[in-house]
Formats: sequence, structure tokens, C-alpha cells
Amino acid sequence: MKPLTVLLLAILFAPSASTTLSAKQPNLIFILADDLGWKDVGFMGCEFFETPNLDRLARQGMKFTSAYSGGPNCAPTRACLMSGTYTPRHKIYTPSGRSKGNPKYMRLLVPARERKDKDLIKKAAEQFPINNSLDPAYICIPEVLGQAGYRTARIGKWHLGEDVQGFHLSTANGKGGPGGKFYGNVDVAEQMTDRALQFIEENQEGPFFLYLTHWDVHTPIRARKAVVERYKEKLKTLPAEEQKNFNPVYAGMIEAVDQSVGRVMKKVDELGLAENTLIVFTSDNGGLPKVAQLDPLRGQKGSLFEAGVRVATCMRWSKRIEPGTTCATPITSVDFLPTFASLAGAKLPKKQPIDGTDVSPLLLGKEIEERSIFWHYPLYLQGRGLDVDLPNGKTYSWRGFPSTSLVRGQWKLIEFHEDDSVGLYNLKDDPGETRNLAKEMPERAAKLRAELDAWQKKTKAPVPKLPNPECVLK
Repeated sequence: MKPLTVLLLAILFAPSASTTLSAKQPNLIFILADDLGWKDVGFMGCEFFETPNLDRLARQGMKFTSAYSGGPNCAPTRACLMSGTYTPRHKIYTPSGRSKGNPKYMRLLVPARERKDKDLIKKAAEQFPINNSLDPAYICIPEVLGQAGYRTARIGKWHLGEDVQGFHLSTANGKGGPGGKFYGNVDVAEQMTDRALQFIEENQEGPFFLYLTHWDVHTPIRARKAVVERYKEKLKTLPAEEQKNFNPVYAGMIEAVDQSVGRVMKKVDELGLAENTLIVFTSDNGGLPKVAQLDPLRGQKGSLFEAGVRVATCMRWSKRIEPGTTCATPITSVDFLPTFASLAGAKLPKKQPIDGTDVSPLLLGKEIEERSIFWHYPLYLQGRGLDVDLPNGKTYSWRGFPSTSLVRGQWKLIEFHEDDSVGLYNLKDDPGETRNLAKEMPERAAKLRAELDAWQKKTKAPVPKLPNPECVLK
């Protein structure tokens, strides 16, 4: 064959960005922190908490400055991640499936934990279905990858019910079975990592998928005593006005996660797997303001404002992802199933819609088509975010309240279902969502709202409509 012919054939059949990444089925490691604030790590700007391993992961790969969780709290995000579908499809909105807070301050009738009236409890529950576990009918990441020849392991928190959704190994603490809760256990991060390293060694011939999902930094805030003492001493070196911003115990919990990440990276490197292993680190939602670093973002865990859903995220894949790069393109939890399927050469489920996008081109510094990312939360959750005036002259605040939102590029729209109003925010100029531009930019607000309403209709998102007869607000 002539050299020119060979060259032409090479050009015609050159692999795409996606196939370049997945020429050989890569190992996939997904490490999830619990309730980590978006700026609680060094690579996002925090200087007090020590995260040398996470910072190294980001330096050796790519950090994502507009990464989002699928929900504002743990269970919905994990369901979005595993199933590739948005919350109205799997119907998991919050742990326990009920609003938390005083029902007298809820203008809309929705399921509420503190409600006592049995008739209202029944009436509220009959409006729309809410799930507390993921329907086993959903085809999840381990099942998709398992069919493509992957060995799969879930080590750590699950929060999606009893079904293990196809994982070959499923353990909540690295030692026992899939069930159990290990919040506040100062040894569990190390135990889980021990088992994770064993799994990597056992499956180093690959391909494998490791889902390492930490219990830290979820409350209760506990850490190893020696680590806490070290951070207490460090805290004393700060000016008095800065000391209140940092909790030494919380810092110890973050360090436990960071050390776990470092041990995983070291094992991957020692076994010579770095060039065929994608490592992803992220959180299941935003943090709590008493301990997490959230400024200047508004809200907190449980809120559809930015501090509730924007999460610290980085990825490393040696000789695939260019070191020290940053991606500002919005990504979210539902993207990982189609992305992993693409990299693995696996088939997507046909029995369920896949709401996410294959974002693997971003890993090569390329672009994906602009799209909107959505959230839906039909309940209430007491906290910080939206203040309401009480009849006694005091105020009460919700961090989560019935609302639906979208992000498209730099623009964010939140639809508030209590009064059918909207908030429009320019996240580039105003990441703290302090200025509602809906009245100043009515055409943009109307266009985004039409898209949001169409999405609610498409996904059959439940929008509460019934007024709450218990409500004492004007």
C-alpha cells in the first residue's frame, strides 16, 4: 500500500475524542465525600483545612469550578448518580421523604415530619409519590459496567435502600456487609480505604469500577483526637477574628478523607495503573454553614441556592487529562452514568431515560453542547436561605422550600412554588445570588422559565398546589 494511501486511511479512521479516551477500557474510581462544602479543600481556595492529596489530584488533573450535585442532599444525589436520571423520575427528594420544620410556616400542603393531624398527613401524602429507596428496576452504573466486563465495588455509604444494584462487592464500612450506618466513626475512613486498596490489587488486571463513598464529613462532627489537637494548635496561630471560621474537629474529618484519597492514588501509581485509571473526586451536596466554607455562595446543604448544590470536584487520568487544567463547563451527577458507559464501551439502559450527558470530551479540553441542568425539590427544610415574617414580628428561615431550578451557562433560574415567582441570577457576576434580575431582564427570565416548565412537564415533576390549612402566615 502506498504511503499516501496509508495516510488518507489514517485520517479517515482517526478515533474521536471519546474513543481516544477509551481505546482500552479504563479503570474508574469514583470517590464521594458526604456534605463537603464547595470551598473546604485547598484546590478550591481553603487555606486552613489541609488537603495535600486532593490538591495534588487536582494539580495532576483537572478541577471543575461549576460542578453540581444532582440534589441538595445525600439520597437524591446518589440516586441521580447511580441511575443517570433526575429526581422527578426516581422520586427521591430527601432522606425520610418528608419536610422538616414547623408545618405552621408552610404555605403549601406537603408531607411533613412534625405534622400531627392524621387527616392532613394522609391528604398531603396522597398528592404525589415520594420514594425513600431506589427502585431496583433502574439499571445503575455497576450493572451497566458489569455487562461490559467490569468488576465493581461499593465501599461506604449507600443510602438508596437494600438492593445493591449489581455491585460485586458491597460493604458499608469495609469489613461487614452492605447495611449499617457509620456516621461519626473516626476509624471508618481508614477501614474503607484498606478494603478499597485490596479491591484494586485484586483487580489490577482490570477493568474495575470502585465507588468509594465516605461517611465523612457528615454529622456528628468527630475526628481522631491527635489530629484535632494539631488543628487546635494551628487555629491559635490565626488572628482572633479568623478563628471562628474554622472547626478543628471538622478539619480532622476532612483530613481523613484526604488521606484516603492519597492512599488510593499511591496504590494506583504503585501498580502502574495511572495511565488507564480515571479518578473522580466530588461531594454529594454542599456543606453546613457552622463548619463548612461556603462564602460567597448563598444557602447551604438542602438548598437549591448555589451553596447547596455546587460541589468541589476534580479528576485525574495520567496522560489523558492535561495536568493543572480547569473546566468551567457545568456538569452534574446524572452525567456520570453516560460518561462512564462511553469510556467503557458499554451499552446505555433502554428501559429508562438517561438525563445526563457524556462529558468525556471535557477531559480532553474540548467542549460539549450547551445544555441546562435541573433540580426539583417539592418539600420544605428548615435552615438558612429564605426568611419569612411571622405574626409575632420574628422571622423563620427555610433552606429548602418547594422550588425548581436550572443552570444554563452563567444563568440560573429558580421557580418558587409558594407564590409562583422566579429568581434570575447571573452566576458569573453574582455567585452569591444576591440580585434577582427577573424584573430587569423579563425576556431572559421568561425564556428560561418556559424551558423549566417544559422540563417539569416532561419529567412529571410534582408541584404542590394545595394551600396548607395549618399555615399561620399572611
